[in-house]
This record gives sequence, structure tokens and C-alpha cells, in this order.
Amino acid sequence: MTDRFLTRNIPRKREERKTLSFNDYVSAGGYQTLKQSLLKRPEEVVEIVKSAELRGRGGAGFPCGVKWTFLPDPDGESRYLCVNCDEAEPGTFKDRLLVDFDPHSVIEGIAIACYACKLDKAYFFMRGEWETQAKIVQNAIDEAYENGIFGSQGLMNGATDFSVECTLHRGAGAYICGEETALLEAVEGKRGWPRIKPPFPAVSGLFGRPTIINNVETLAAVPLIVEKGADWWKSFGCESSIGGPASYGLKLMGVSGHVNNPDVFEVPLGITLRSLVNDYAGGMKNGREFKGAIAGGVSMGVLGPDQFDAVMDFDIGPKYDVMGLGTACPTIFDEDTDMVAVARNIARFYKNESCGQCTPCREGADWIYKLLCRIESGEGSMKDLDQLLEVASSMGIIPGTTICGLSDGNNWAVRTIVNKYRAEFEARCKPSLVSGTSRAPENTNSVV
Repeated sequence: MTDRFLTRNIPRKREERKTLSFNDYVSAGGYQTLKQSLLKRPEEVVEIVKSAELRGRGGAGFPCGVKWTFLPDPDGESRYLCVNCDEAEPGTFKDRLLVDFDPHSVIEGIAIACYACKLDKAYFFMRGEWETQAKIVQNAIDEAYENGIFGSQGLMNGATDFSVECTLHRGAGAYICGEETALLEAVEGKRGWPRIKPPFPAVSGLFGRPTIINNVETLAAVPLIVEKGADWWKSFGCESSIGGPASYGLKLMGVSGHVNNPDVFEVPLGITLRSLVNDYAGGMKNGREFKGAIAGGVSMGVLGPDQFDAVMDFDIGPKYDVMGLGTACPTIFDEDTDMVAVARNIARFYKNESCGQCTPCREGADWIYKLLCRIESGEGSMKDLDQLLEVASSMGIIPGTTICGLSDGNNWAVRTIVNKYRAEFEARCKPSLVSGTSRAPENTNSVV
């Protein structure tokens, strides 16, 4: 652990936390790294981040520094940074911690990223439901302007001729806008529909111009990586155990569900889920047994009862049959959890959040939900269970049927729950029933 990282200004105890002002942030050493960065060439800053092998903290884990190198050379026209603060993934609340209590750590990361990548305009995209957080971020942006971080005079009160403008843009409350190209559509004032790629945002993004899209936590990590160097960052985390890219650095992990102390914790990548629960989150609530966990947002799928010792790094997908690490914010289930109800509740969420652009997602999400409602009510058959898995396996980017990964999140969540808790589903099914002869129950709005 380190005493100066993403949460360097955030007290560990929840009751002591407060939103920190510009002056609070400066007194803790904030904006000194931006000042140091301006003494370097932009390419040097990019190389530091690239050498640190910082992987995106929004879900996909793509190397941040590598993404920055995809930009074409400047041509004198506007180039953009979009900050992804949608954080609509159920069970995920680590970006909100930064926004609530240390917004200037993100803003300093924005300023450094814009300088390094030669991006002159930043849009801070925030999910529409965050009324309080929008006011906090807008106030922090205003403070940054008042103190010469942003504005036409140039970064850091004219320390360089390169100037950056920053605007808060609030979404309309759509989960799909966490997908980067849907986010771009929303910022442009359009319906939040994902775009077909290529072209990729680095070449043709916001308003058809070169654009970098980074997550809030990713940008908050940039200042200290630039300050302390790539080797410092790589002293935390772990190497890949399957021959893939490493999982370096510390990570904010929000733990919720059946634990005694749900909260956001700063831990090294490579920690086991068991250690995260027992050593940080106070153990299982009421001393009950662990039954399973959503790995890192529902779209990543579920860890089964025999996977309590799963290693929380970017290798988690192939090692434990989930889609990936995602946001690394696990939701913990105890022994009394009804996993059929969990699957049905997740399916309802995805049915409601599908943008409807792709037929397999639009129709498949509805079918998955109806089949799970039928099974949960005890009116389903074994054929319904087989059909559920067939439908789920036929939708998403991985089988190549949709534009974005929303339906992958839907089918991975459902398939991993069914496969790892199949006995619970089979116990609800009536073998003698023929699929399609029973109607789903009228009242399907209950929650887990």
C-alpha cells in the first residue's frame, strides 16, 4: 500500500470524508505533477504512461499509453478528450468516490492527458442520475479555470502556450452510454447509440475529429505515474500467470453485497477475492458462507462457490470462466441467495437498457428475461433452460451479431449463473412441460 495514490486526499473512514477544494488538493501536493509535465515534451509524458503499462480502469483493461499513441499528428483543428464518468454498471461505485471527494485528482489527470496527447478540448461525461456529483465536478472545473489550470491563457497560468477547455456534459441516464462510441453520440446531442467501428475514436471520434476516451480512475492514476515513474507503478500489482499482459498498479475495488463493511478499497491488483472480503470488507455478513460473487460489474459474469480464491487481476476471465475483470467491483452473495432470482433481475436490467439498435440484443434480451421469469415461477421446463442458454450464446460481439458489448454482458451474466448453479435452475423446472406452453407471470417487477 502507499499513502499517496488515488485516495491520497480521502480519509479511510467514511465519516471523515469530505469533498476537497482546489486549495485542499494543492496543499496535498496536487497540480505539481502538471507543472512538472509541462517541462517535458508531450511525447515524453506519453512514453512514461506507456512504460508503466497502465491498463484502463473502466472495464476493458486496454493499455492507456498505447491508446494515446493511436492519435494522428495534429493538423491545427480541434482534438478531444472524453472523460467516461458514466459508471452505470450495477454494483460499481469506485469512480463516484473520486468524484465525490477528490475531483481535482481527475482534473489534473485530464490536464496532463490533454497536454501529452495535444488535445485542446475535454468533455467530462457524467451519468445523468448524479445530481450532487454534477455540482461537485462543475465547481471543481470552475476552480480550475479560476486558478489558471484551464482557459485560453494556457495551462498553469500560461506556463505553456497550449490551452485546454473543459466542459461538464451530463448524460440522460442510459447504461449504454458507458460504451465509448455511444458516449460520443450523446455528447454530440444525438441518441446514445453505439457506432460501428472502424473508424475508431482516435482517428474519427467526437465531431469526426481525433478523440481519446479515458475512464475517471484511469486519468486519476496518471499524475502520480508521471510524478513517481513507471517503475514505481509497476512495483504494485502482478505479472500475468497465463503469459498475457501484466496487471500492474493499485486498483480501487468497491465491495458490496453480503459483507460486513461494504466500501471502496485501494488494493494491489492480484489480491484474492477472499482477502478482499475478509481483510478489507470485514468478512461475510452474519458469518454466513460465501456462495458466489459478481466479478466486476454484472456484465463480467459470476464467480462460483468454489472460486472464492479467485485472483483479482486482468487474467481473471480465462482462468475463472468470466468475461474479464471489468470494473473490479465485486458484489458478494451468501449461502441463502436465490441465484435464479439474481439471473432474472440481471436479465430485466439488460432488457430495459438495450438501445434496440441490434435485433439479437433487442429481441434476445426480452426472450432471456421471459424465460427466466417462467423458470423462476416454477412454470418452466428443461427445454426452456436449454433454450435460455441457446439464446444467450447467440447474441453479442463475441459471436459477431451486435455492434457493442451490451448483449455480451447480458449473456455472460446469465450463462455463468446457469452453468455454475445449474442445480438451482433444474429444481425450478418441470421436466414434463413442453417449452412455450406456459406464460410468464404477470407481475415480473420484483427485485432480488
